[in-house]
Amino acid sequence: MTHRAPQQSDQSRQDRTGKDGKKPGRRRVLASLGALPAGAVLATAGAAQAAPSGRGGRAAEGDFFLGVERLQEPEALETLRDANVGLITNPTGADRELRSTIDILVAAQEEGGFTLTALFGPEHGVRGAEPAGGSVGDYVDEKTGLPVRSLYGDTQKPTPEMLEDVDVLIFDIQDVGVRYYTYIWTLYYAMEAAGENDKRFIVLDRPNPLGTDIEGFLLEPELSSFVGLREIPQTHGLTVGELASLFNGEFLDKAVDLEVLEMTGYDPSAPPIQELPWVLPSPNIPTPDTAVVYAGTGLIESINVSEGRGTTTPFLWFGAPFITEAQVDAIIADLQAAKLPGVLYRPMFATPTTSKHAGEFCGGLQLHVTDAAAYEPVRTGIHVLAALFANVDEVDWREEEDCRTEDDVCWIDKLSGTKRTRTMLEAGKSAESIVTAWRRDARRFQLTTERYRRY
Repeated sequence: MTHRAPQQSDQSRQDRTGKDGKKPGRRRVLASLGALPAGAVLATAGAAQAAPSGRGGRAAEGDFFLGVERLQEPEALETLRDANVGLITNPTGADRELRSTIDILVAAQEEGGFTLTALFGPEHGVRGAEPAGGSVGDYVDEKTGLPVRSLYGDTQKPTPEMLEDVDVLIFDIQDVGVRYYTYIWTLYYAMEAAGENDKRFIVLDRPNPLGTDIEGFLLEPELSSFVGLREIPQTHGLTVGELASLFNGEFLDKAVDLEVLEMTGYDPSAPPIQELPWVLPSPNIPTPDTAVVYAGTGLIESINVSEGRGTTTPFLWFGAPFITEAQVDAIIADLQAAKLPGVLYRPMFATPTTSKHAGEFCGGLQLHVTDAAAYEPVRTGIHVLAALFANVDEVDWREEEDCRTEDDVCWIDKLSGTKRTRTMLEAGKSAESIVTAWRRDARRFQLTTERYRRY
């Protein structure tokens, strides 16, 4: 089929006037970001307020709808006519009635005049069954009979052979707003491959659980990995559709023919995560509260303390067998003294069943998020690391002797995107000095994002 040229509206949005002049209240770390009036991006998808009701009708202006729900509109389906479609998704690719995007597209093929030819799976797989870092291979999907191509492991970027029977790639995966969450890098590589192979690319937009939160250092290019390929901060404050636009405009050598099917009625200052059925984006993000804290407590992966994998509260709890009750009290005292917003702490002892310290009784504590809008995940995570190092002599980087010099590349360096976090913690610098050090990075990135915001 004939591929359309990239739409100028996706790459040159300059009007940053807010819809109502109000500043987003989701985060108070940075100055308010400009908002862009929501509008239909697909040329034939109709006006922005023409959103699907889920039963073939149209919603009233202001109603909230996901990109996948807008895809069910006849005008949006028409853009797929005569195309072979590949879908990059996992269990989070679903509408509010929990109908899988796979099933939606399979059922819409006749009406839309397109053919779904392949599924592509990120980390954890199309059906979400694999553990973190687990091997995901190619296979045939039992339910649909479609080939499933793995984009995690040996092949992270779609090959030309994988795309031979694809004209259009559709991406529908729930992100959690964090640089080291691998789904956004599956998005990046898939866009890169689509551009190189002249394929159209459609993102079905979804909320960012962290709203517009921008925290952390920009990734330093020499630390590029699949937990951070390009120079964005630890939390990026964008929806996947906005992030795709940023990738297209800032990083890709060859721009892809990108279309974003925007949400309608979406307010980034108050992401409607609690209003939607929560589908685990990965096995250890079981609740919305976990998604809120993960951006900071995920850093605990870099030390010899359990981040809660193998417990019922991953990333909300952390602990180790060498942490005593007195040390737990001291850690809590340090965190309380920091007056971090939106969070309380309590001692909690647990025995992880998997991962670090599996089968060992561990002293630790649980975070209780009391105000997700005020909570600052990365700042809180840095304070947690600082309190652990200050109060527990046995705390060490998970690489131990292999993480002692500035020449070493440690997991904390890859997660935080810089060696500065490690060196400042080792030097006994305060958590707030680390937060201050990233402010300039966050501000620079915030200014860059303004041209790519859609809501």
